[in-house]
Amino acid sequence: MVLFNYLIITFLIGLSALFSGLSLGLMSLGPYALQRKIKLGNKNAQKVYPLRKRGNQLLCTLLLGNVAVNSALAVFLGSLTQGIIASLTATGLIVIFGEILPQAIFSRHALEFGARFAWLVSFFFYLFYPVTWPIAYGLDRMLGKELPAVFTKKEFSLFIEQQKKFQKSDIREQEFSLLQRGLHFSDKNVGQVMTPWKNTYHLRPSMRLTPSLRVEIQLQGCSRIPVYDPHEKKVVGIFFTKDLVSKEYLLPLTVREIMRPIIFYIQEADKLDKVLNLFKKNRVHIFIVLNKSDKIVGIITLEDVLEEIVGEILDEHEDEDEIQKAAIQSQ
Repeated sequence: MVLFNYLIITFLIGLSALFSGLSLGLMSLGPYALQRKIKLGNKNAQKVYPLRKRGNQLLCTLLLGNVAVNSALAVFLGSLTQGIIASLTATGLIVIFGEILPQAIFSRHALEFGARFAWLVSFFFYLFYPVTWPIAYGLDRMLGKELPAVFTKKEFSLFIEQQKKFQKSDIREQEFSLLQRGLHFSDKNVGQVMTPWKNTYHLRPSMRLTPSLRVEIQLQGCSRIPVYDPHEKKVVGIFFTKDLVSKEYLLPLTVREIMRPIIFYIQEADKLDKVLNLFKKNRVHIFIVLNKSDKIVGIITLEDVLEEIVGEILDEHEDEDEIQKAAIQSQ
């Protein structure tokens, strides 16, 4: 008889632990996160999602089962001992073995245990259906559907920082860097990354392409060079360095004869995401930057924009000192 009583107590505590652990574990699994895992082929998520998508009814089922089992345990212990002793014993057993331990375990392995006991939860789900459905329906009407977790840029940036510390993450260091740079990419504007006009190398349309000028252009290492007319006080074209290859070396040509007159402008205050889209749309690699007064203040290239995402991009003509300096800055 004593052994039978112990078996009943153990069984009730086991059920209490199961309901308590599953309540915390399953409800901690967001339905949207489970959908993502299902798309990635996670079999445990496929077992849990049919239950979890009906969140309020699942919650009512687990809580009803937990309360019913704890009440039965208290009543059963009361039939074996005096009231105060039964109350203290039931409280101690429920708190330690029915609440604290299972919730600590299930919270760490929610998806695994949830999938393992999905069949049992489904059984109680339909067993308690006549009681839980009206309550769940009322909650659905009052509270509406569950909302997905929405991160701000700052929160998502902190989330990425935390992920970097976890050894189990399969995201590489360079990928973390790209994610973080990409998050803050659209916050920057053209004025923050452009090359000021006073620092740019530009040509005049009347300049003749003498051998010395050709050498000077090659040493600059620029593929596209603005052509500025000091009389008109504006950029009148873009000089493509590659166009020199098709011209005979000794021809007395001027910059105006070779430059391309198609020019694209961008405002200094424009955001980089807009600029990147304009680069792709117009299929160009350089914009002339204007301020609010439509005065030329600099240039911005496609490379300048991409460097804000991928980091410093070094050309083959840059010397070793520049490469080392850029490497130190990127650390």
